[in-house]
Amino acid sequence: MRDKVTGAQRWVVKIGSALLTADGRGLDRSAMAVWVEQMVALCEAGVELVLVSSGAVAAGMSRLGWSSRPSVMSELQAAAAVGQMGLVQAWESSFAQHGRHTAQILLTHDDLSDRKRYLNARSTLRTLVNLGVIPVINENDTVVTDEIRFGDNDTLAALVANLVEADLLVILTDRDGMYDADPRYNPDAQLIHEARADDPALDAVAGGTGGALGRGGMQTKLRAARLAARSGAHTVIVGGRIERVLARLKSGERLGTLLAPERGLLAARKQWLAGHLQTRGVLTLDDGAVKALVDGHKSLLPVGVKAVEGNFRRGEMVLCVAPDGREIARGLVNYSASEARKIAGKPSDLIEQLLGYVDGPELVHRDNLVLV
Repeated sequence: MRDKVTGAQRWVVKIGSALLTADGRGLDRSAMAVWVEQMVALCEAGVELVLVSSGAVAAGMSRLGWSSRPSVMSELQAAAAVGQMGLVQAWESSFAQHGRHTAQILLTHDDLSDRKRYLNARSTLRTLVNLGVIPVINENDTVVTDEIRFGDNDTLAALVANLVEADLLVILTDRDGMYDADPRYNPDAQLIHEARADDPALDAVAGGTGGALGRGGMQTKLRAARLAARSGAHTVIVGGRIERVLARLKSGERLGTLLAPERGLLAARKQWLAGHLQTRGVLTLDDGAVKALVDGHKSLLPVGVKAVEGNFRRGEMVLCVAPDGREIARGLVNYSASEARKIAGKPSDLIEQLLGYVDGPELVHRDNLVLV
């Protein structure tokens, strides 16, 4: 599978907070310069590159003299605002030494949930890459709220990989990759060199959450690999402090953990649907509806819905679950929650009688539905 790395023409590289700030001591400009040199070399070799950079909050904490990550939202946003200034300046000056321009892009989940803004972001990123500019992307922590938060920059990087249809997502971290046990406690732990992103055995070895500086952990990196796989991207989780790590990956060296997509890539619209992290309700389906969606790739009709939870509006994202609670799909509903409750379990030819109008015979049309 390593030929998928050497042959990848569009990379998304994500660098974590612990690496960028030398474990919280402030921006590590010398380390950044080393990564920049390698990224420039990739670009000169014909690779199209997008950088997802953590570090704003951690850099702000260092500037403000805070030793632990605050839990109060306003303090987190203040740290992000302070740190983002230095972070962008550091990347800009480092790339400029190699004659490369950069562009700052700050995103929230709302930017990728809204179809028009999603397409605009994709167009902007593609234009920047075609111009030879390195987009530097971060979550807009200064204004983001819990309701529209990506949760971590691993997830953001995966959604960016979907957005730009990258061949490869490289997640640089402070670990050498994924292990079959926690190497901090088990000296016999072995590095997992290659696996399928959907392998359920990986969940048991992904471990806990991130450290004091970031929100991510190996679980979020595994989840990111699975998100990136939806657009056909391979993911490498690898130690950012490994000497010449990016150059050695490009040459085909067996570093880190390579996670391969488990199935063919989704169509662009389906990728956008799958990238929705915020859902507004839950539709519990009967066995017949589950079979129609999974095996027949059909639309979801009201007659197949047993229960409706949540308070959603027409056009919002809902989960579709089996009778045992397993998530089957997610999609954009044609009717509000109150309307869905009225027509749930009823045949489609009764919709007009029950609601006074018909917006379509489907509760969720198959074009607006993606299996998970």
